[in-house]
Amino acid sequence: MTPPMSVRTARVPAAAPSPGAARWSSPDLSVILVSWNTRDELQACLESVVAGVRGISAELVVVDNASSDGSAAMVVDRFPEVRLVRSPENLGFAAGCNAGLEVATGRYVLLLNPDTIVLDDVLAATVQYLDEHPDVGAVGCRVLNADGSLQLSCFRDPSVLNTFLSVTGLAKLPWPRFLGREWMTHWRRDSERDVDVVTGCYLATRREVVEDVGPLDAGYFFCGEEADWCRRMRARGWVLRFAPLGEIIHLDGVAGRKLSERRDLLGMAGLVRYVDHHDGRLAGWTMSFLLWVHAVSRAAGFWAVAAATRNGERRHAATVRRDHCRRVLKGYREVRGLAGLRPATTTGT
Repeated sequence: MTPPMSVRTARVPAAAPSPGAARWSSPDLSVILVSWNTRDELQACLESVVAGVRGISAELVVVDNASSDGSAAMVVDRFPEVRLVRSPENLGFAAGCNAGLEVATGRYVLLLNPDTIVLDDVLAATVQYLDEHPDVGAVGCRVLNADGSLQLSCFRDPSVLNTFLSVTGLAKLPWPRFLGREWMTHWRRDSERDVDVVTGCYLATRREVVEDVGPLDAGYFFCGEEADWCRRMRARGWVLRFAPLGEIIHLDGVAGRKLSERRDLLGMAGLVRYVDHHDGRLAGWTMSFLLWVHAVSRAAGFWAVAAATRNGERRHAATVRRDHCRRVLKGYREVRGLAGLRPATTTGT
C-alpha cells in the first residue's frame, strides 16, 4: 500500500489584498507548483512569486514528488508560508497538480512550473484579467527563454498531422504558414487570441472551471495533460485565451531532462494517449507508428553520422545520441502501456 501524502498547511501573507478582496473568504490566487528534484530552480521560482505578489491575496502550494535533492526541506526552511504537499512517490505532473488542487482555496488557480521566473506584476494582471473576462476559463501569458527570446507558448490540439509536421521538420519551414500550424510560429504572442491549449508552465484558471471540468487526467505522467484538460474545458463551453498581460521566464523542462530516454517514452505515451482518447483508436495506432518511425530514423541518422565523421568530438556526440535512441527503441514496446492503453510489462517511473 502506498503511504498517504502529507500536507503542511500554511497561509501565505503574500501581499496586501486588493480593494475588493475583503468580500472573499478565499485568496485571489492559488499558485500550484509540482516539483521533482528541481531544488535550485524551485527556490528561484518561489522567490520570484513571493516578490511578484502585489495588490492581490495569494497562497502558494508546492507538491513535492518524492524529490531526493532536498527540495522539500528547502521549502520548509526558506518558505515557511508555503503549503507543502509531500508525495511518497513521483506522481508525475498531472497527478501532482491534482494533489495541489485538492488543498488550494483560491478563487483562481495558477499551474506554474518550478523552472520559471515570474516577472513584474504578471500575477496581479492575471487576476485582473480573469475578473474582467468572466467568459474566459483559462488564460496564459507571454513566456520567454532564459536569453530573453520568445518561447512559443500556447498551441493547437495535438494530432497525427501536427506531429507529422513536427517530426519531419516541416514545421520549421517559414512558408507556407500552414506548416507551422501547431505552434502558430508566425504569431509573436503580442496580441490576444483564443487558443486550443494554454501551456502548462503558466496556466491560470477559475475555481468554477475546476469544479465543472474536474481535475487533470492522472493517466498522463508527462506530456499531453494540459492539452487534454484544455480540450475538456472547451467542450464545456469555456473560452481559452492567450493574453500579453505579462511575462515569465521558462527554463523549459529542467526536471524532464533528468529522465533521459524515460522522458522520451513518457512524452510519446502522452501523445498516444491524447490522440487515442480524443481522435479514436485508429488515430492512436497511427500516432504510435509515426513516433516509432521517427525514433528509428533518428537512431539510423546518428549511427550514420558516428560511422562517417572523422572528428573525434563529433563522433562521440553522435555515438551518445545514437545509443540514447537505441534505448528509446528498446523501450518503445512500453509506450502504449505507459499511455494506459494496455498493461505495461514493466513498472516504475
